[in-house]
Amino acid sequence: MAWNEPGGDNKDPWSGKSGDQGPPDLDEVVRKMQERLGGLLGGKGKRGSGGGTGGGPGGSLPSLGSAGGKGAALLVVAVAAVLLLAKGFYTVEPAERGVELRFGAFRTITEPGPHILVPFVDQVMKVNVDQITSFRHSAQMLTKDENIVDIELTIQSRIQDAADYLFQDQNPEKTIRDATETAVRETIGKSNLDFILTEGRSSIADSIKRRVQELINTYRSGLEVTSVNTQPAKPPEQVKSAFDDAIKAREDKQRQENQAEAYANEVVPKARGAGARRVEAAKAYRDKVIAQAQGETSRFLAVLGEYQKAPEVTRQRLYLDAVEDVLQRSSKVILDVDKANSLMYLPLDKIISGAQSGAAGMRSTSVPDEIETPVQQSRREDSIRGRSAR
Repeated sequence: MAWNEPGGDNKDPWSGKSGDQGPPDLDEVVRKMQERLGGLLGGKGKRGSGGGTGGGPGGSLPSLGSAGGKGAALLVVAVAAVLLLAKGFYTVEPAERGVELRFGAFRTITEPGPHILVPFVDQVMKVNVDQITSFRHSAQMLTKDENIVDIELTIQSRIQDAADYLFQDQNPEKTIRDATETAVRETIGKSNLDFILTEGRSSIADSIKRRVQELINTYRSGLEVTSVNTQPAKPPEQVKSAFDDAIKAREDKQRQENQAEAYANEVVPKARGAGARRVEAAKAYRDKVIAQAQGETSRFLAVLGEYQKAPEVTRQRLYLDAVEDVLQRSSKVILDVDKANSLMYLPLDKIISGAQSGAAGMRSTSVPDEIETPVQQSRREDSIRGRSAR
């Protein structure tokens, strides 16, 4: 039953009094709420003209535009502004990137430093882009020449694009692992076993890194492969001894080739030097022979000119020069005198040597008046030979 129905006690639910006073006074309700707010903020009501307080029957209602109300409102506004500013201010560390969202949608990526966003509207997610994560991958692969090899490698990566890392790929870590599996199988399947076990280690690592990066870029995972470290590949245990023998033979071959190359580097320069020396000697001999031939030719032409002028004299002179040249190389002379019964033998070598020793002794005991020139010595020897011949 309603509180103001006929026959009831007409109890006022707002005032707590019964009677037929009518509907509640809205001004009274507002006044009470103002008094409670003023009590919370430390304000006091104004006294009325009847000497009572603002809450008495004769008092007047406090004004909302009073000095106490303005101060409280300003205080509330200042506190709210400080709270909003603190809520909207954030700092991005040097190793991080901030991903701002507005109403849950991607807005921008912020660099390291202080930033401000709109509270309750914007949201920021910080991502560490300098942290290096790594994982190990190992498996048995089939090579191009149909051999099985054990491969073990370590992949290191970091976040390159924070937005792609958060929103484009649901599980970037699984994506990079699957991409590594694909790249390893593709690279090993295109290589021979000998190449994998020997000189192909670095090139295989580079190929795997490039292929993995291409795959994760296709899926926009936001990751970057920083390095791929491969462990030395090895064959299965069942055939390890045979592969060890093959590797040892290959190393022996390489050592022999290095020794041969070192020997070649030592011998070839010497041979080239000897060849160059012989070529230069041949050139010198050629120039010498040419010069001698040219000299003989010039001498012959000079004699020819003289012969054309005086043939008999020149012929006699040539004969005497030839005989002199022949006799100079002989140490024995045999004279055939006309109208004689015997031949005379002259030991010219002993005569010449005795004459030279006697002349040397004379020079050693006495000082000559004048120095004998080579021309004078030649004439003296010719005269000795002439006297001996007579």
